[in-house]
Amino acid sequence: MKAKNKEEIWGHLHWLTVLAQQGSYTAAAAYLNVTKGAVSQRIADLERAAGVPLVQRTTRSVRLTDAGQRLVEEVGAPFEQIARSFAGVRDTAGEPRGVLRVTAPVAFSRQQLVPRLAGFFERYPDIRLELELSDKLRALALEGFDLAIRHTMAPPDTHVAWALCPTRNVLVASRAYLRRRGHPATPADLAGHDCLYYPRTRETPAWHFVEARPGAGQARPRVTVPVSGPFCATNSEALRDAALAGLGIALVPDFTAQSALQGNKLVEVLDEWLPVGAFPDQIFAIRPYAAHVPRAVSVFVEWLRTALQGGFAPAARVRREA
Repeated sequence: MKAKNKEEIWGHLHWLTVLAQQGSYTAAAAYLNVTKGAVSQRIADLERAAGVPLVQRTTRSVRLTDAGQRLVEEVGAPFEQIARSFAGVRDTAGEPRGVLRVTAPVAFSRQQLVPRLAGFFERYPDIRLELELSDKLRALALEGFDLAIRHTMAPPDTHVAWALCPTRNVLVASRAYLRRRGHPATPADLAGHDCLYYPRTRETPAWHFVEARPGAGQARPRVTVPVSGPFCATNSEALRDAALAGLGIALVPDFTAQSALQGNKLVEVLDEWLPVGAFPDQIFAIRPYAAHVPRAVSVFVEWLRTALQGGFAPAARVRREA
């Protein structure tokens, strides 16, 4: 068979890009769901049409010639755009489906996201979720992520962001620790306590507070208290677990402490004061701007908004503030 017209040549070029990506005729044939011989024949036809060798063959793998490499580099982007456009059209039909790659913070994923996922898969059984648990900020487009969940003050301007729910900082300790060391009445009393903190810099750690319920018309000045203690960690779950072990008073996001507060394993300390500035006050879902947002992304974001509606206040606090 020979490539006699441009329509055939376009198909042959696509197979060449697949061969370059897969690195061997066997792998390319498996990817295309055809025989190895069919791939070899298509590439030979394309080389005859081009008039130059495009592939250097060895016993175990293939390597493109300079001409073949140039051809793949120039046609690769248009083929990727065609694939995205076709996927976008197909995405409008039937139920949402496909693989959804998401990156999210470790503590948030373990405490709040993963325990809720059964409801998502029950509603959308044709979506497969690949979740990377990481506190590092990732280059979403470069690393192939469809969506990131971020605990942040402000999402990047270069991305589309959906606000999912608010969060707050909470100060918590075990009852055993408070029986042993007493309850602090004001932020200044923390100077006499073992404080478990998230290290941000090499400077002396400090916590910042404002009054939770200032008088009418009164400003909310910030109170700053230097703290110290036997343990610090760059993970809020580790700080919570240290508080559960009675090591001291921990400052953590509410989503990390929620289950321990609801189970009465930890109690909130200084609830007349609001810790501020230690952790961000909002959870966002973000993705790079794109003209087409896959339905799997859209339905996952909407599900997250519903699942996280109301934030993470323990039931006891909700009743007390109602």
